[in-house]
Order: sequence, then C-alpha cells, then structure tokens
Amino acid sequence: MSGSELHQLHRTSRGVRRGAALTLLFAGVLGTAAATGVLPYGEEETPRVHTRPVASTADRDEVARAAADAMANGKSGTEAAEEVVSRSGDRWGSVYDKSEYEEFQQALDGSYTGVGLWARRTADGLVEVTRVHPGGPAQQAGIGPGDIIRDIDGRGIRKLPVTDVMALLRGEGKSDGVSVVGTTVVLGLEREGHRWTESLRRARLTTESVTVDTIEGGVLRIEVDAFTKGTGQRVRDAVRAAPKGTGVLLDLRGNAGGLVAEAVTAASAFLDGGLVATYDIRGEQRALYADPGGDTDRPLVVLVDGGTMSAAELLTGALQDRGRSVTVGSRTFGKGSVQMPSTLPDGSVAELTVGTYRTPAGHGVDGRGVTPDLPVSEGAQERATSVLGGLGSAE
Repeated sequence: MSGSELHQLHRTSRGVRRGAALTLLFAGVLGTAAATGVLPYGEEETPRVHTRPVASTADRDEVARAAADAMANGKSGTEAAEEVVSRSGDRWGSVYDKSEYEEFQQALDGSYTGVGLWARRTADGLVEVTRVHPGGPAQQAGIGPGDIIRDIDGRGIRKLPVTDVMALLRGEGKSDGVSVVGTTVVLGLEREGHRWTESLRRARLTTESVTVDTIEGGVLRIEVDAFTKGTGQRVRDAVRAAPKGTGVLLDLRGNAGGLVAEAVTAASAFLDGGLVATYDIRGEQRALYADPGGDTDRPLVVLVDGGTMSAAELLTGALQDRGRSVTVGSRTFGKGSVQMPSTLPDGSVAELTVGTYRTPAGHGVDGRGVTPDLPVSEGAQERATSVLGGLGSAE
C-alpha cells in the first residue's frame, strides 16, 4: 500500500477515533492530583495514565522522527506522523494538526463546530436524527428528531459508522487548517416518505453537557452528554438541589467520555469518598478518589448503552463496583484506554495510547465494556424508572 493510500485509509477511519476523542484526558500534574482525585487542567506532554504495557501502539519518538524527517524533505509532518500511527495498530491513536487540536480543546470547553444535530443508527440501518441543538442551523431549517439523513453532500451514508457521519457534518478533514465555520453542507433528508434537501452553514455552537428534568414518578433524570469542563459540578449541584429521597436516573447513554477529573467529581455526588479508579505511572500504582460528603442514600440507577464510552464507563464502573447504583441498559462501548499527547515539530499533536484504567474492583474496561446489572435493549428508561421505584420502596 502506498503512503498516500495509507494516509487516505487513516483519514477515512479517523471519524471513529475522533468520535471517541473525548476520552481520558488526565491533564496537569498527576502525581500530586492523584492523592486528592482532583486532576487540574494543564499542558500537553503530560502522561494521562498507564497501568500496563499496551501492545500495538506507536512510539512517540518514532512519530516525532517521522514528522521531522518529512518536514526536512519538504513534506507534511502531520501526514507522516499519521502513517506511523496507522501502521502501529494503535486503535485510538490519532494525530491532529494545530487547528484540529484547538477544536478538540474547545470541545472539552463545551463548544463545537457543526450544524447542531445528533443521530443514531436504527435497526433498519438508517441514520435517524435523535435531537437538535436549540437555535442551531438544523433546527432553524426545520429539521427535527425522527428525520432520516439519506446523504451528505450527495454521498450515501448507509454503510458509514455514525461517528463518521458526525465527522462529515462537522466538516472534519475539509478545512486543511482553515476554520470550517460558515462552510456549507447539503443534507438529503426524509420524513414520512417525503424527501428533500437542506443546505446548512456550519456554526460554532455552545453545548450544555448536563440536562436535568423530572420524569414520571417524580424521578430526577440527569442526562450527561459528555464530561466537559464544569460537568461534574453541575451533576453535584443537581443532586444537592433535589428533594430528599428523590430517586435519580443518571443517563449516560451516548456519552463519549471527556475529562476524567469531571467524571470523578460526578462520582463524588453519590459517594462519600473512596476509590473511583486505579492506574499506574512508570510502574507505580496510583488511584483516583471521590471527595467526601456525597449523597449515599438516594436511590440511583445508571442508564447506559453501546455509546457509553471512556470517562463515562469509568464513572459507571465505579458506582457499580461500589454498590452505589443499579446499572440498566446494554453493554458499554469498551473504551478504557488512555492516551498521552505530545507536540510534533510542525505544531501538530499526536495522541498515543499508553495504558488502561481499572474500576475499583480491578476490572479492565478496554475491549470489554461494563455489563449492566439489568440488561435491557428496548424500553430501557421505563425499566430503569421501575427499578428506581423498587429501590425507593426498599428504603
């Protein structure tokens, strides 16, 4: 396979990795932070975590050399680095050019570029809009939940993973370092047999990672879309504000992860201190701990599915292992690996896998996921609220 072909293959598969790129961002000085479980947000070059050697991963020195050699020969250092990562077999390794990494960091701050819609793959293999961003381009164009996306810019998407579909909507790979805000994407849509197209302009949108509402039976539902900055505290605030004894449904379905520090803070809403996860650094075992003072009495059910990933799996595993919650839904994704970022000579950033984390009971998540206490494929939320009712009556 030629270098150009390998590069194209890598970019084609990037959507899957980037869809999971809101991963385990252990930033700041880990040695100090691990003692308290509060990980400060710091700079690149900080190892995320590492619990054991990981096979089939790229070496950062090799990646850096490849980038430097390519630049010395007038070629793209970023593309050379991508080829090394692709050959390594590092499933979650990825290379970002400078603008892409800035976009990634902005996403962790709670903003993103796109048209403001979320989608899922239906049992029939169709891509269905599940919700739209209030006031975003999709909503303004009249697109709503239940609409089917048939194609994007004339390209059929039936066989594409949803993560790749979302990458196309964001304009990933189109910018060549230039902002895609204001660029146009044309969607082929269908609703109840009616087909039409909409031309949308991508925009910078601000997300609200936590949605809180009250559902049937007086249950407090806390839906967490991603663990961006401030998410953990918003979860804690929602729990503290709820009337005493109110059951909580923590909905982590479709949560692709994010900042582990935020997941630990969210765990602190339901735990009175204690272990959340373990990992190693240079062979020395470390741990993440919840803050004391969480609500340990309130009935709690965690709702998960195959889109629950990374930091969301860490939180799920911690609450399950500690006996604090009942987990309902389907097996989680199984993204329990940890990446370390390093800056390359051309300013791009390589995120390479260095290890995995474990839940309090010592279970590895990577490649396995978290198995729910109560597996449910259809009507998961209804079943979860029923379980909460039982937990409440048991109290």
